[in-house]
Order: sequence, then structure tokens, then C-alpha cells
Amino acid sequence: MSFLSSLRPGMRLANAAQTARTFSTSPAHSLARLTLTGRLGAEPELQTTANGTEVVRYSVGTNYGPRDNRQTSWFRISNFVPEGAQRDYILGLQKGTLVFVEGDAKMSTWEDAEGKNRSSFNVVQRKLPILISAYSKIEQELT
Repeated sequence: MSFLSSLRPGMRLANAAQTARTFSTSPAHSLARLTLTGRLGAEPELQTTANGTEVVRYSVGTNYGPRDNRQTSWFRISNFVPEGAQRDYILGLQKGTLVFVEGDAKMSTWEDAEGKNRSSFNVVQRKLPILISAYSKIEQELT
């Protein structure tokens, strides 16, 4: 056995430990990040929560399956953007606008008026690049 081959196992361990988290010195945290590409189901709306926080809410539909049997999944998106140009821009988007949403997945649970436990899946938006503006009337007739 040569000198170099006797060092290989130790070098592998040292290399693995070194590359485990070389990009960060902080501990790893769990997260649920979601990326969606789809069309707005309606114009975004500004709503106020029970504690007075303003939130922009909208829905995004994503399609899958063959053209003759297309299925749609709807996702509720929330954005806590402060008042200003960015909020106005989002509120001005039209139904049908193709968007690329990056956000954090969040499960919420609550008790309804009848005392039943309810839950919902929501996405809290981080980024919202616009891919294509809403369909024109001509494009809608063609699809």
C-alpha cells in the first residue's frame, strides 16, 4: 500500500466536512419555499386583517395535463408589502397576467364559528416577476 493511498480515506473525510456548509456559518434552518408559474385568477385585492395589518391577496392558477383534459390548481397568495409604488403596481395587475411567484408556504389552522377546526394552505409572496401581461380579448378567443 502506497503512502498516498493510505491518506485517501482521511482526505475524503476532511473534504466532506469542509464542503458541508462552506457557504454559511449559521446553522441550517428548515423552510418551505414554493415557486409557481401561473395566471392571476382575479385582480389582487387590498384587505385588512383582524389586527389591522394591510395585506394584498390574490390567487394564481397553474395548469397541468393534456390540452383536452387540462386541470387547474389554485393557490392563495398573500403579500405584506408596505404602501407605495410596489403595492400599487401589484394592485394594478389584471386577471390573466402570467406571473412567477416565489414565496414561503404556510399552513394556517383556526376554529370556525361552528367550532370546527379548519386549515388552509397559503403562500406568502417574496418575489413576483411578471412574465406576460393579461390576455388580450383576441388571445382569449383563440385559447
